[in-house]
Amino acid sequence: MNLHPPTRLVTLLSVAAVACLWMPNASQSQVVIVPDTPQIGSSNPITAEPLVPRPRTKPCVVQLFENLAFADFTPKSFSYAPPASCPGPWAKVVFTADFTVQSGTQFDRTAAFYLGHANIYYGTTAEPRATLSPSWHVERDVTDLSAIFQSPQTGEANLGNFVGVSGGVDYNSIIFANAALEFYPASFLAPAPRTPDVVVPVNGSGGDAGTLNTGADQITQTLNLPMNTERVYLDVIAQSQINDEFWYLCVPNDQTTNLESCGNTAFRETEISIDGTPAGVAPVSPWIFTGGIDPYLWEPIPGVQTLDFKPYRVDLTPFAGLLADGQTHSVAISVFNADSYFLATANLLVFTDHGSKQVTGSVLRNGLAAAPTPQVTENITTTSTGSTGTVAVGSKRNFTLSGYVNTSHGRVETTIQETVNFLSQQTFDVTANSSTDIQDAVQTSSVDSVTSIRDGWSDTTVERHVSYPLTVDYSFVTNSDGSLQQVVTIDQHFLTSDDTSLNGFPVDRHNTSNEVNATDTLSVSAAGVFSGPTNSKTTQTYFEEGGLGSCYSRTLTAVQQVLTSVVDGQGCHGDADHKK
Repeated sequence: MNLHPPTRLVTLLSVAAVACLWMPNASQSQVVIVPDTPQIGSSNPITAEPLVPRPRTKPCVVQLFENLAFADFTPKSFSYAPPASCPGPWAKVVFTADFTVQSGTQFDRTAAFYLGHANIYYGTTAEPRATLSPSWHVERDVTDLSAIFQSPQTGEANLGNFVGVSGGVDYNSIIFANAALEFYPASFLAPAPRTPDVVVPVNGSGGDAGTLNTGADQITQTLNLPMNTERVYLDVIAQSQINDEFWYLCVPNDQTTNLESCGNTAFRETEISIDGTPAGVAPVSPWIFTGGIDPYLWEPIPGVQTLDFKPYRVDLTPFAGLLADGQTHSVAISVFNADSYFLATANLLVFTDHGSKQVTGSVLRNGLAAAPTPQVTENITTTSTGSTGTVAVGSKRNFTLSGYVNTSHGRVETTIQETVNFLSQQTFDVTANSSTDIQDAVQTSSVDSVTSIRDGWSDTTVERHVSYPLTVDYSFVTNSDGSLQQVVTIDQHFLTSDDTSLNGFPVDRHNTSNEVNATDTLSVSAAGVFSGPTNSKTTQTYFEEGGLGSCYSRTLTAVQQVLTSVVDGQGCHGDADHKK
């Protein structure tokens, strides 16, 4: 579906989009596989994220579909059969996809692929230009979904894309995609990992992502899990759409008119419940699509995870004993403060006790409140000339979840202590005649958790930190001569760290940092002539290190919508930088 900015952001963006994207109908083109090596001087979408690491064994490749065209809103079905030459268990399973959008006029679109109704990919597409047909490659490690790959499945490729005339504009770009699964046989050097024994999709009534228009809406799934269920996780994605697309710039409802923005404040949170009882929390990632605020900010480097959303994993193991009692249960997902609307999809991952047919257990403690209690502070002054001031909204949750299961290898007790923090601070200067429109936002969203697993003599502790810092500086000015100017700078992060210890001794550490910083200026003359983007610069730095000395680092820089440099290895154990 079409993705639109809030009211305040429409005028110049609309002029720019029509001016730079219009061209006659393009001829159909096929998918182009993008090379892994970044091309200096290219405007094709590129990210600094690494490819999925592979074992050295030769994979069996199962093609899900090839050169599939998306020119309407009808989901495309495909069939899957397990690879006969590579029977499981597998050392790794990798999903790959390649996309191409015809040059011309088109919005960014949501792409979601399912197999047996389990989500195997979720992201958005890149917007084209009259002289640019963007092509890009995405990958996801889907080894944890091995249970659904062991039998034939029906798949669905859901990529709604309008092709035709609307509002006097010809949206003429068809989107094409290939998708495949790579199965890597296990070997002595690449043994098969322990993967979930059962995968249960959690979706809307149509079997794919469900729509959450308000905070009261839910997607639900009835569960009848095996009676030897030992561990349970939920991988969840909540994507903002339409009025909620720019939720991180929204304001309290009493200020929506004065500040010309969306409502329900700038706070959203994903809530998970089991049988109506709170069971977990997931932060909402502030993904920014390639058409978001200013399309030129994201060309050729898109925002963090824009083309490939990463699900957030919620540990529901304290409820494993309850879910293994042989009774019917339900899991539900909602988004606090949803305001038309969010799409949500999830996969429930279940590990069973291979040494017994039945476990017993119970929830020991559930300190999670039914809903957060955000605090809103408004310091807005409104006069006949406009509104100025600040708005802040913050939320903090501290809770403990604990439960146990009696297994074939003894009692296993899992305790999760979690702190969820959110703070948004916005500054406004909005004049009544729209000659000045300034909105600056600084948002911090983080989850800090300590998970302790007591299993006989062993006591495993995992300390995890996840955060989504976001800074947006937005200025829209109508000059005295009637010309328009929009200046935007965005700094977007995704940070994680995981430290694992066994009986007090460190055994593993893993850190990632993904940052995109983008700035651009758009100008339209008093006569309505769009002069194009100026002062454009985008950088992305992706850094990842593991406890065994592995390290990956890449920094991409683009100026005026072309890639200008690639720096590899910076910060990795003193290695020399490699620059192109």
